[in-house]
Amino acid sequence: MGLVGGILGFVLGLPLGLAAAYLVYLRFVAPRRRLQDPVIRPLRDLDHETLQTMVQDIPLWVKYPDYERIDWMNKFICDMWPFLDKAICKIIRGVAKPICDQYVGKYGIESIEFGNLTLGALPPTLQGIKVYEMREKELVIEPVIRWGSIANVTVDVKVHSFKLSAQLLDLHVMLTPRVTLKPLVPSFPCFASLCVSLMEKPHVDFGLKLLGGDVMAIPGLYRFIQEQISKQIAIMYHWPKVIEVPILDGASGATKKPVGVLNVKVIRAMNLPKMDLLGKSDPYVKLRLSGERLPSKKTSVKMSNLNPEWNEHFRLVVKDPETQVLELQMFDWEKVKMHDKMGVQVIPLRLLTPYESKLFTLDLLRSMNPNDQQNKKNRGKLVVELTFDPFREENSTSPLISDVEGNISLKRDVPDGGGVLLVSVENAEDVEGKRHTNPYAVVLFRGEKRETKVIRKARDPRWNEEFQFVVDEAPMDEKIHIEIRSRRGRLLPFRTQESLGHVNINLVDVVNNGRINEKYHLINSRNGKLQLEIKWNTV
Repeated sequence: MGLVGGILGFVLGLPLGLAAAYLVYLRFVAPRRRLQDPVIRPLRDLDHETLQTMVQDIPLWVKYPDYERIDWMNKFICDMWPFLDKAICKIIRGVAKPICDQYVGKYGIESIEFGNLTLGALPPTLQGIKVYEMREKELVIEPVIRWGSIANVTVDVKVHSFKLSAQLLDLHVMLTPRVTLKPLVPSFPCFASLCVSLMEKPHVDFGLKLLGGDVMAIPGLYRFIQEQISKQIAIMYHWPKVIEVPILDGASGATKKPVGVLNVKVIRAMNLPKMDLLGKSDPYVKLRLSGERLPSKKTSVKMSNLNPEWNEHFRLVVKDPETQVLELQMFDWEKVKMHDKMGVQVIPLRLLTPYESKLFTLDLLRSMNPNDQQNKKNRGKLVVELTFDPFREENSTSPLISDVEGNISLKRDVPDGGGVLLVSVENAEDVEGKRHTNPYAVVLFRGEKRETKVIRKARDPRWNEEFQFVVDEAPMDEKIHIEIRSRRGRLLPFRTQESLGHVNINLVDVVNNGRINEKYHLINSRNGKLQLEIKWNTV
């Protein structure tokens, strides 16, 4: 019995002794190992070796010329931090509550609540910021963030009437994120999405207490937890992995890229009402896509005809086939007074199947208001045929070709058929007229002329306007002419125009590569430059 009792005492006493020693260590020994406040001394009193160890703590705007000092932003964050602290903690409580409620009632858990929740009085600081100049419609910045907070977060868990508490405190974070705002749009906050990725492995340090004892003071555990947290954050967010946060949707003004071409064939109209007192009607049709600011396209006028036939073709650029509709309006042409509206109708593009033609026979209505009693009146019918042709996707396996000098380039297969030429006039630099400088851009292609808005009294105007040209075949051997002009104000009795420079761009590179984004020197200009982006999309 003595031997059995001794073994049993050893088996039971060893774990209890270790547990008691662990609690004594956490309660009395661990607090003494906390870091002491550093001794602050002037730099002139430090020796060479000490200065070498402090190099990593010197702000980046001192060591690197491409980082900028932004003390004004740190001052702004510091003044706003008491309010930001409360707002962020309120959001954390709201997000965490439904997650914690999922575990209440399971495993004997009666409640999970926050005891203390504060991020402390010390705000994050920006050690420096780097801004990249991009030719795209985006803004790329890299701030260096350091946050030595005195956060205090306590979570109380009640299990079988016993209260367990875990406390997170003294959170230290060092991050170098890359923030990309794209695309830039003319609607507040002026960017459609925010993309974030980490350029370096983050450094995260914190204290964790369980039942009042400092768990992070256990030898070996602190470094292991710190490395695992940094590793997991780097796996999820380290560049080139990106987390994208949408800011604007299509209804809020975010620009959408063209995705295809809508082919419209206006065939005929039948049983139109008589609009003229001494004759019949002189009908024509206007058509446009919803959400576009481009002028409407229209058919020819059929004089004195209540059953006209047009068989005319039109091509419109589609940006969102799920939400856009084709708007059709029938008018009676008048020589003197305003043209009378004969009827309207719309066709949602979501009814179309790509590459398949579909015939529509539409009853013309007075308005698109479903409660309008005048819609019951017969206003005739309109017959149209629609075909939606999406753009072809980029082929990522395009062959590489090499010239005689050994230069390697990517050659894209150019399919037969038409497409859309997208010309984006971004901005100009150092343009100056002899008598006035009110610049605007004129785009000439295949006899079509498009103009940007006039920027008054500006040598570095920025337009950010896009023009679309729908063509039946790839413009391999053609050029596009873009000229910067200046005009006097409209209120003056005479208006004179002046050329500030121009460029002629061969489109063969655009067709082969699918896209170019370049800055061109203006011809007949001293120092003028023009930033352009030209895309070619095939159907």
